[in-house]
Amino acid sequence: MPRIMIKGGVWRNTEDEILKAAVMKYGKNQWSRIASLLHRKSAKQCKARWYEWLDPSIKKTEWSREEEEKLLHLAKLMPTQWRTIAPIIGRTAAQCLEHYEFLLDKAAQRDNEEDTADDPRKLKPGEIDPNPETKPARPDPVDMDEDELEMLSEARARLANTQGKKAKRKAREKQLEEARRLAALQKRRELRAAGIDAQKKRKKKRGVDYNAEIPFEKKPSQGFYDTSMELYEGLEPNFKRLRQQHLDGELRNEKEERERKRDRQKIKKKKESDLPSAILQTSGVAEFTKKRSKLVLPAPQISDAELEEVVKLGQASEVARQTAEESGITNSASSALLSEYSLSNSAMTTGLRTPKTPAAQDKILQEAQNLMALTNVDTPLKGGLNTPLHQSDFSGVTPQRQAVQTPNTVLTTPFRTPGPGSEGGMTPQGALTPKGPGTVTPGVTPGRTPLRDKLNINSEEQLADPAYARHLQRESREQLKLGLMSLPIPKNDFEIVLPENAETELEEMETETGYMEDASEIELRNQAARDAEQEKELKLRHTAVQRILPRPSEVRYTMTFEILNIMNPLTFECILNKNINATCNNLKDYTGLQFI
Repeated sequence: MPRIMIKGGVWRNTEDEILKAAVMKYGKNQWSRIASLLHRKSAKQCKARWYEWLDPSIKKTEWSREEEEKLLHLAKLMPTQWRTIAPIIGRTAAQCLEHYEFLLDKAAQRDNEEDTADDPRKLKPGEIDPNPETKPARPDPVDMDEDELEMLSEARARLANTQGKKAKRKAREKQLEEARRLAALQKRRELRAAGIDAQKKRKKKRGVDYNAEIPFEKKPSQGFYDTSMELYEGLEPNFKRLRQQHLDGELRNEKEERERKRDRQKIKKKKESDLPSAILQTSGVAEFTKKRSKLVLPAPQISDAELEEVVKLGQASEVARQTAEESGITNSASSALLSEYSLSNSAMTTGLRTPKTPAAQDKILQEAQNLMALTNVDTPLKGGLNTPLHQSDFSGVTPQRQAVQTPNTVLTTPFRTPGPGSEGGMTPQGALTPKGPGTVTPGVTPGRTPLRDKLNINSEEQLADPAYARHLQRESREQLKLGLMSLPIPKNDFEIVLPENAETELEEMETETGYMEDASEIELRNQAARDAEQEKELKLRHTAVQRILPRPSEVRYTMTFEILNIMNPLTFECILNKNINATCNNLKDYTGLQFI
């Protein structure tokens, strides 16, 4: 039976050194090529060995308390995500997992006070280590196997060639070329010394010599050529088509007129061949041929029996009224009981508007909002209330759709519906008047009082119990009286008096509050006042001082006056100008000294 070798096992010192040298040569991406140097290890095992043990950036020192606290905290936040936790702590994933289990075992042993000698994670004799990549290398034996020696020599030979096969071949070819050149040179020297002059043959270059040849040259054939085709003959100008309309091209109105004429011809031909379609096209009834959507109506809410009963009641009341009119009865009570309903019906029905569609809730929008809320939910470690969600329907995969129907005005019809005994129909079977305080008839759709119930005599509850109807009227009257009595007495006399010392009282209240202004605010206010005063003084200074222009430090004005006295004799005007100039000069000196 052939020997089957399974790759893996404990790493040895020789394999670690070969792996280091291979990573230095091939990098950290060619693990298959690196694994070809190690006969007993696969590419995945080589990669794991490097990233879990041999990488110089791996920290193998003792764990500090800060690292342990960070490990426990991150393990609580991201359980079982060791590849994510490892770079945050600065250790490998295997180190984090191993130390985390060690801390848990240590805590459990402290609680149970067990003996630490019996560690279940320690390998027993004969067991195979499941993670040999994270363990130190085993030292090499003195007498190595032939397979290991062969692997070591092959790796040494392959890793010694740092330039690759091509560079090695090029270096060898260059060396041979140099030896061939030196041999040819020595041969020519010996022939020349023997008196034999051998001319060196020039090696013909492959390709085109652009110094001696013209690439893609086409030499003309010898003889005469016909040059008649080379003469250019210009076109004669046509002066007949030089109008403005020829230069501008066709106008838009001319083009539209031509299109209209073409359409008239098409319609004429169509009338001759297909008259009905031409009539439909010319009459502009394209809406009749348009495909309309299907009309969707709600289910009927009144049965035929209900409609028949309503018609019979209306006919009976009309016959009774006509009979009373024909008999000449003019009693006010009879006329009130048999009033004209057609007028009231028309007056009420004409003022009605089409009711609005009932407000519907978009189920899809609610489900989308629920998904967004669940996506953006915080971690449950924070605690607190759950994310508020809309009420969902779990009857199917998709949200339940609500059918939007046109509001039915039959629900507010002025006619009465069948009594409580009949079950066919969905119209209201009772008025809005309740039977008692806080009681509503179950199974009955509430509707408003019928329009023909002017005297409130068509209520089924009152027909069943007249005493109860009188009780309701008396109770409603008493409630109205109590509501009117609870209203406050009207007060129409108003008098507004403004206090004389309102401002002083307001100032006293402000001072009495005991507010102490901050020192920084006082300093800012004083600084603002000082800046405003300096700005005001600056406006009064000389323009040269305001603009911070250079000024002479000392000016001899007496020399100027002496020159003026010599040139002009002293007059009254000269003396006056002299005094004015002296005053100005004094001001200048003062300004220069004051604001230097």
